[in-house]
Amino acid sequence: MEIYYFMIIGYLILSWFPNARGSFIGGLLGKLVEPYLSPFRKVIPSLGMIDLSPIVALIALRFVVMGIVAVLDFIVRMF
Repeated sequence: MEIYYFMIIGYLILSWFPNARGSFIGGLLGKLVEPYLSPFRKVIPSLGMIDLSPIVALIALRFVVMGIVAVLDFIVRMF
């Protein structure tokens, strides 16, 4: 999940540069990251030019990973 986390950050950094998302790397990251980001963009409105949905998406991803780790830790401790 750390790799996906950094892929999202890389995709966001590409948005700062003109035509960077149109490059091969930008297109590849877009195909991998946009399906995860699009539900957040539908729910969270942008504030002018600032899109806050990726920040919420990164926080949600972090909580999901922490939850999975906690569940796996609980299961391992049972045995």
